[in-house]
Amino acid sequence: MSVSGVLYTAFRDLILPPASLLVLFALGFLIRKKFPRLSQILCVGSVSILFAISTDLGACLLGNPLENLEPPLRSAQGTGAQAIVVLTAGRVVDAPEYGGKDIPDYIGLARMRYTARLHRESSLPVLVTGGFGEQYGNDDSLAEIMASALEQDFSTPVRWKETDSVNTAQNAELSAKILLPAGVSRVLLITDAMHMHRAKLAFQQQGLQVVAAPTMFLNEYDLRWSCLVPTMGSLRRSYYAIYEWMGLILYKLSKAPQANAKIT
Repeated sequence: MSVSGVLYTAFRDLILPPASLLVLFALGFLIRKKFPRLSQILCVGSVSILFAISTDLGACLLGNPLENLEPPLRSAQGTGAQAIVVLTAGRVVDAPEYGGKDIPDYIGLARMRYTARLHRESSLPVLVTGGFGEQYGNDDSLAEIMASALEQDFSTPVRWKETDSVNTAQNAELSAKILLPAGVSRVLLITDAMHMHRAKLAFQQQGLQVVAAPTMFLNEYDLRWSCLVPTMGSLRRSYYAIYEWMGLILYKLSKAPQANAKIT
C-alpha cells in the first residue's frame, strides 16, 4: 500500500472506535493527578461508550436508521434500469485455497451473490467498480478481482470494469463516465444497506438515475437480555455504522464530495 494510503488508513482508524475511545481513556489516565474530575469523565465515559457500542442494542441503534433510509428492492423487474452497478468492498490477499490469488472479502461476497440474483432476474449488463490495484503492489484492482469471481463462481458476465476509483464518490464519477456514453442513465445500484443512501446520493450527483438495491441488512433486533452482552460482531457493526454516519455528514456538508471526501 502507498504511503498516503497507509497514512489515511491510520488516521481513519484512529478517529473511529475503538481506537479513539482507547486514546481518550489513556488521556484520562495520564491527567488523573492534575485534573481528577476530567480524568474521571474521560475514563468512565470512554469505557461506557465502548461497552454500549459493543452490544447488539448499541449497534442496532446506530445502524438501523441508516438501513431504513433505503428500503429493500422487491424485484428487479419493472424498475426501468438499464444496467446493474455493484460496488466492490475489500480483498483477501493471497488466498491459499484459490492458488494464492486475491479474492473478494466477505462483504464483497454478499454483494456478488445479490448481483448474480438480480442479473438472473433481469438479464441486465453488469458494471463492477473499485480500484486500489497499485496500493496492494499488484495489477489486480478490486473490480478485476470481483469481476473474475462473478464470472467464474457465479456464472454472471461482467460487461464493464471501472478500475481506478478509490472511494464512493469516485465510484460514481468514473462509473458515470463509462455508462452515460453507453446510453445507460438508470441503474440498479448494489451495496450494503448501511452504505446505500450515501452511495445513491453520489451516483445521482453524477447524473445517473438510481434504483437502490441494498443488501446485508444487519440491524434488525429483538429486545432481550442478550442485546446487552458485548460481542466483537456488534462492535464491528457499530464501527461500520459510525463510519457511514461520518461519510454521510461529510457528503451533506460538501458541495463537491467527490473532490473532498475520503470516506470509502
